[in-house]
Amino acid sequence: MKTLNFFIVHLDKRLNDTIKTAGGLELYLDPKYDEFKHRVNEGEVVASPLKHDTGVEVGDTLYFHHHVVINKGQPLTGNDNHYLVMYDPDVAIASQAFAYKSKETGEVRALSNWAILEYVEEEDEVKSDLIEIVKLEESTVRKGRLSFENDRSDQMGLKKGDVVGIMRKADYRFRLDDKEYYRTRLDDMLYVEK
Repeated sequence: MKTLNFFIVHLDKRLNDTIKTAGGLELYLDPKYDEFKHRVNEGEVVASPLKHDTGVEVGDTLYFHHHVVINKGQPLTGNDNHYLVMYDPDVAIASQAFAYKSKETGEVRALSNWAILEYVEEEDEVKSDLIEIVKLEESTVRKGRLSFENDRSDQMGLKKGDVVGIMRKADYRFRLDDKEYYRTRLDDMLYVEK
């Protein structure tokens, strides 16, 4: 199968709706209460866009935006287990594919204008030995450590391990190899710490 601007990925299911207990019993979860948290955001590549040299091969794992699977997703007509994933090499917001992992080497690379970051904990500005400081809401990510490079980050002079500041609420969590990362657009980076 050939496509011009889309990846095609194989997914067994759109939502992670089961968990296994330590004893091996599989239990069903009703994901409708937090569909975003339970969405599948990775799949095996069946086809890569012919129009773009992405480096992604058939069999690699593609990481993608939740819109691919939410609200019944974007299934390929005639094949319920294959989904279309939009790709744009220049505009992150138009590219649902944000990273891939090579089946051959295990190397992970970001795609398009996306950056993959690890959370960097910031020091609390207010410190006190007399009172306990309580946070009522989860901190938003304002800094991250670049975890995987791509051509765009290389052109910007960014290297793996660089700590960058990002615009508020410009991060989206996802899991890769059982570790939490954040994806953001390179355009949403404000500075690099030196």
